[in-house]
Formats: sequence, C-alpha cells, structure tokens
Amino acid sequence: MFFKHVRRNAAKYRKNNGLFFSSLVVAIVAFYTLLSLGDQDVMRFLKTIESDAVSKLMLLIPAVYMISLFFVFFLVYFTYRYQLDNRKKEFGLYLMLGMKRSTLFAMLMSETIWNSLVSILLGLPIALLLTEGISLATAKLVGLGIIGHKISFSIPAVLGTVIGFIAVQMIAMLFLSAAFSRKEPMELLRSDSPEKQVSLSGKKGWLGLVLGLFFLILAYAIGVTMLRSFDFKIVMLVLALGGSGTFLLYHGMGVFIGHKIQQKSPARSGLFTFTGRQIQENVLHQYRALAVSSLLLLMALACISFGIGVASGRGSQETRTVDFSIEGSKQEVCGVLDSEASKSMISMYYPMFLGSMNTNLYDQTGAVLESKPNAHELSWAGLSAALANLPETDLRNNMMENFSDRSGSYLISETSYNNLLQTIGKKPIQLGKSQVALYTSMKDSSDFINNLDDALKSGTYIEVDDRKYELLPNIYFDNVVADRKITLYSALIVSDEDFKNWASDSSTPFCWNVLLSQKTVNEKGLMQAILSMEQNFAGTGLEYESYIGGIGRNLFYTVAASYLTIYLGILFMVIANTVIGLKYLMQQRENKRRYLTLLMLGADVDDLCKSAGTQICLFFALVLGVAVFSSVFAIWSMFTSFLKLPVGTSLVKVIVIAGISSILFVMIECIYIHIVEHTSSREIQALRVRDRGNAF
Repeated sequence: MFFKHVRRNAAKYRKNNGLFFSSLVVAIVAFYTLLSLGDQDVMRFLKTIESDAVSKLMLLIPAVYMISLFFVFFLVYFTYRYQLDNRKKEFGLYLMLGMKRSTLFAMLMSETIWNSLVSILLGLPIALLLTEGISLATAKLVGLGIIGHKISFSIPAVLGTVIGFIAVQMIAMLFLSAAFSRKEPMELLRSDSPEKQVSLSGKKGWLGLVLGLFFLILAYAIGVTMLRSFDFKIVMLVLALGGSGTFLLYHGMGVFIGHKIQQKSPARSGLFTFTGRQIQENVLHQYRALAVSSLLLLMALACISFGIGVASGRGSQETRTVDFSIEGSKQEVCGVLDSEASKSMISMYYPMFLGSMNTNLYDQTGAVLESKPNAHELSWAGLSAALANLPETDLRNNMMENFSDRSGSYLISETSYNNLLQTIGKKPIQLGKSQVALYTSMKDSSDFINNLDDALKSGTYIEVDDRKYELLPNIYFDNVVADRKITLYSALIVSDEDFKNWASDSSTPFCWNVLLSQKTVNEKGLMQAILSMEQNFAGTGLEYESYIGGIGRNLFYTVAASYLTIYLGILFMVIANTVIGLKYLMQQRENKRRYLTLLMLGADVDDLCKSAGTQICLFFALVLGVAVFSSVFAIWSMFTSFLKLPVGTSLVKVIVIAGISSILFVMIECIYIHIVEHTSSREIQALRVRDRGNAF
C-alpha cells in the first residue's frame, strides 16, 4: 500500500509539474552526453592522433561535471521546494491521521527515488540518440563523414549519470523533507500568509537604477574597447562591473515600475493597477533571483554563441591542398608512388621546393656573425615602410620589428606552388621579371592578415642585393605541406631561376606532396583512403605526414571548444528559465489571498488568468531583455578580442546558424512561458468557492 501511494504521488507530481520534470530529464541527457564524450567515435579517432590533447581534455570533464552538479542542485532544490510548499496541507493531514514523521520522511524520499528512476529511464535513451547524432554531426562538420561508425554505450557514463543525479536529488530532498517532516500538523494546515511588503525608498531605488545602468554601460565600453587580448585584470573588472550593475539595476527597477504604474493608472481600468503592482512586488521581492537568472541567461547566450562561432570557423571546410608530404630521395619516393598499389589511388604528386635564402648571419646590431660564400643581402625596408603608414598598434610594431630582420627568408619555388594551386583548382601565379609574392602560414590571425593586405595593396617591394623586387598585392596562404612539417611566419614565392640562385640548397626538394584521386576519396571516404595509402608506406622507411593529422587537430578544437561551451550554455539556460518560472509561481502561491479577495469582489477567473499571464510575460521579459542586451556586447567583445573567429570563416554561415539558434532560443522561451502560464491558470482556476472565505 505504501509503495502504491508513493507511485501515485510521484505520477501526480510529473503530471502537474511537467516543465520541471522535463528539466530534470534534460539534466540527465546533459550528464550522460558529457561523461560519454571519451567513448564516442570522434574521440576514439582523436585519441589515435592527438592523444596528449585528448587526455588533457578528459581531465577537464570531471571538473565540468562537478560544476554541472552544483548548478543542477539548485534547480532540483527550487523545484522540490515549490512542490512541497504546494503539498503542505496534504502533509498536515497525514500527520493528523496518525502517520509517523519517519514514515512521512520515508515517503518523500521514496517519491524522489521513484521520480529519479523514471527520469533516468526516459533520459538515457534520449541521451544515447543525442550522443550518436553529435558524433556524426561533428564528423560531418569537418569532412569525415560516416566512417566505421558503431553505436557506443558507456557503462561508466551511465553509472556517473545515475549516481550523480540521484545524489543531487537525494541531498536536496533530504534538506527539504527533513524540514517539512519536523513541522507541527497545525503549522502545515495553516493557510499561507502573504509575504511582508518590501519597502524601498524612492531615492535608494532611483540611485540603484542609475548606478546599475552606469556600471553596465561602463562594463560594455571596457569590454568592447579594452579587451583586445586576454588581460585577467580587465576581464575581472568587466565581470565585477557587469555583475554588480545587473544586481543594482534589478534592485532599483521596482521603483521605476511603480512610477510608471502611478502615471498610467488613472487612465486605465480593470486589473491594470493590480497587475502592475504584482509585477512591482515580484521585482522587489525577487530582484536577486532575477539578477542571477539574467546572468545565467547571459552566460548561456555567450557560451552558445561562442560554441557556434568556433564550430563554424573550425568546422568550415578548409581547402585540402595536400594529403601526404613525404621525405626521401626521388628514387625512393617515386618507387613507392609509382607502384601498382599506389598509382591507382593518386591524382598527382610533385616535389615541393622550399628552402631558406642563402644569407650571412647577423647579430642584433647588424654586424656579420658568419659570412657565407655566394650569400645574398635581403632587405624588407619597403614592406616595413608600408607597414609604418598603417595605424599604430602593438601588432603593427611587432610586425615591423620582425620584418626588419636581415637574416633572410624562406623561399618557395613558383612551379611548386603553382602545382599546389592546380590541385585545388586555383589560378597559377604569374611572376613577372623582378616580382615576388608573399606567403604566410598565419592565416588564422585576422589582424595580421589585414595589416599585410593593407601594406601590400599600397604598393611595396623588397630588395635583394640592392635590387628592388615588387611584391604582388595578394597574400598567399594555402598549406604547402600536409600537416605541420613547417610553419612559416613569412616566405617569398619566387621564380624558379631566383630560387635556384638564392636558396641554400636548391637541388633537393623539401618534401614530395601527394594528392589522392577524387575517385578513391568518393569510394572509400577521405579517412579510409588516407589509411589505405598509409599501408603502402609501411615497411618502406619513408617519413611522411598526412592530412589526417590536421583533421584530428581541427576536430579536437571543434569538440573541445564548441561541444563543452554549448553544453554549459544549454544547462545555464534550462536552470535560469526554471528558476524564473518557479519564483513566479511561488510568489503567486504566497499571494493567493489577493486572488481570493478579487474573486469575492466579483472579478472573473478569466480576467485573473489574463492578469497572471501578463505578469508572467513581463516577468520573463525583464530577465530576457537585460540578458539579451548584455549578450550583444558580450559577444561583440568576444569575437573582436582574443576569441576572434579564424580567418576564412564564412560570416554568412555563422550568421545563419546564429539566426537559427536565436529562433530556437525564442521558441524555448515561449514554451517555458506557455507552461508557466498554464500552471498559473490551473492554480487560479482551482480556487474553490469554499476557499473564498479565507481571503480575509
């Protein structure tokens, strides 16, 4: 009988608190998705390439999990507190009818365990589907496709999810049920008394409002103008100003609302004044909850926006120029590549002539440290002069200093680079007499690229042996090797003749670049095609790099940055919305006598429901308005500072994805508002005629 009663009460809770039960299911899905990250196909692939980086990422997972448990604890606490407050009379009757306090305590804990098990049984299958979808979507995002996919089921992730979730619920319910089970029956049966009216002087309210706005505007300005690189002091200043400004703003907002109501009340009829005063009192009572929820939503929007930006930037299909870069003599390399096993898989291969200019060695003062035979003199004076005409910044000054180095530069043969351009369908470079082109691997630094682009378009040159060579106005940055064999801050693409004359070793190629045929890639998929080709290199002694290493690093950044930030963003959003809804419903329940009084005075139930709906919309709007407005500056600061999007990121793609996410965000908020309105209306409609006598 006891367990039957527990199951019935638990089912009633799920029916009457569907929104909050759904929030618990979302928490379970989030926990499993996080804890099972290491067992997903994408991470298994990454472990074979970026094992050290993946190991460090896995060390962060428990910390993120504990942070998640901390926030979910408050979600669970407020949810169950609302539920138990609604059932106080029920508990009082149980005690009046002879139920032992220990039995009441056991009943509440049993209901909690039962609801936890139901949430887990619903949440885990959803989590399994979601993790598989995330794994496939992430792989697709960076061009892996579905390769050797198999369904993963992580037992440790299941255990961690179950233990953590039940522990959080049990601890929260332990505090609440212990407090309720100690109360006397008459205390539980007594009707709720309205909360004491909070008074706030007009001067203090307006002062708080003005100071809050000032602090927020100051935080916005500092974030946009001063957060160009990561400075811990600036970041903490922005957080301190933004956080304190938000609390002060909500603390003074009640006075502002009261002032507006006082102005408009004489011209309005019906329940306008009642609705406005309820909103004002809710803000006065709950300004801390409003501020915390607004900050949580701000963090949610910032995290999700950052995750989308990184996923779009890192996930944007980087042009694949080379599949393999192989070291070895021409005889060794051609022997393997021209074999029957390899030939059918290769589109083309060519030598990449890349080397350093043969120059003397100089010290910092410009004195010759080592004189080399047939050395050449290189001067970047023309490019430095063009950079000097740009607006002064630390980066510009650093670039001028780097390009003042007289120790030479790396050189790339024109024919080699044109072979690379041919493989990706780009027009070849056509260097005229006394012309060179500038190459850099620093394409992810947008400011660096923009400075170089402005300098080159103004018309500039270099000097070699006192002879001027015009720099083409375009910057070239297509990868010259498969992965990380060499990183070039700057290099010069020169004619084959100049390469032969200027390079330290012009007869030996730096490496041999190989591109797989599109037919092979289409048949096997890129990763499987690369792995098949690697088998042909086994036992040959050739050293090589493959494009798969770059894929792994790209995918790691996508997973590590976007996955975790979007995860936290969704968690913050769920908690913030749940807290807002619960706080309103708790406040409405405490003010039940006011609704009963209005019913006694002849107010219609539909009018009261309409008034409550208006209060809920405005209550949410007060939180969302500040959060969304602050998020505009937060995202602006992020993507114009040390978290810049990679160069080449499709801005249109980012905007489209952000637009879709914004629409989903609005839809989620509308769903929350609708469910809270439905719950509020149900409580108002449940007021019985026989209860109206308790209004006074």
